[in-house]
Amino acid sequence: MSRRERPEQATLPGIADIRIRADEGTTQAVLEVLRREFVITSPRGYSGGRTYLQADVGNPAPDDD
Repeated sequence: MSRRERPEQATLPGIADIRIRADEGTTQAVLEVLRREFVITSPRGYSGGRTYLQADVGNPAPDDD
């Protein structure tokens, strides 16, 4: 069976799309670190131990000052 083609997704500077695939304890530990370091969206859990979220890591553009 061949995989279906997916359209290329657009990304925003400084925003990371994150998928975590882990058991609940590991997922919570990773989320704790992400919350401490970044602004993140509410994680969305799916079957199979998958969790999706976005993190705002700040403006990646060099500072002109």
